[in-house]
Amino acid sequence: MNQILQHDPATTTIGILGAGKVGTGVARQALKAGYRVLIAASGDPKDISLIISVMAPGAVAASAADVMSEADLVVLSVPLHKFRTLDPAGLAGKHVLDTMNYWRDTNGDMPELDEAPSSSEMVHAHIPEARLAKSLNHIGYHELELDARPAGAPDRRALAVTSDDAETLALALGFVERLGFDAVDGGRLSNGAAFEPGTPIFTGSYDQAGLQSELLAHAASAAGEELALSPVH
Repeated sequence: MNQILQHDPATTTIGILGAGKVGTGVARQALKAGYRVLIAASGDPKDISLIISVMAPGAVAASAADVMSEADLVVLSVPLHKFRTLDPAGLAGKHVLDTMNYWRDTNGDMPELDEAPSSSEMVHAHIPEARLAKSLNHIGYHELELDARPAGAPDRRALAVTSDDAETLALALGFVERLGFDAVDGGRLSNGAAFEPGTPIFTGSYDQAGLQSELLAHAASAAGEELALSPVH
């Protein structure tokens, strides 16, 4: 779990699927960081153009197809149960960042979660050719602005990033850094379970050292559970 501080200078356009509070919150921070930002909802871009002009001035309302074709990084910020509406072909080969969480009251029963160690792996099973990372799910949309700090600030908050794709991981770490947070490499995509709802990381706020410690504690606990479930020969 090594921290990567350099962002990919080729990343200039952020595309966000979802025009709700999380999506527009990410958009505002991305605009401050100097990115070009496209936002799409499920319908005609004209239907969200006014909302976008108010909630994320400077972002462009776009179609989902335009987001997927033009963005260097596609951010998923729709309610988790809508992952089934994501276009596997459109996201194939794309760098994608999953910010979604499972909430029973909002998402209802999702039996697919029983088949995957983490919600991001469930999403990845639907879009298997996407180059998927997970982050920004363990911070409130309002905290994205309130808690952002310049690099080197003593009270800078840390956020974890996981991915099975090295290039996507580096890109997502750099994106989180530019939003105003210390980005911590959390390892494989499955390790995203360490910061899903109900975990200490999800409910807390940590600096880099504290977050790394929590990630290691989760990894040790997961390894212990796996060992306990292993058959005795």
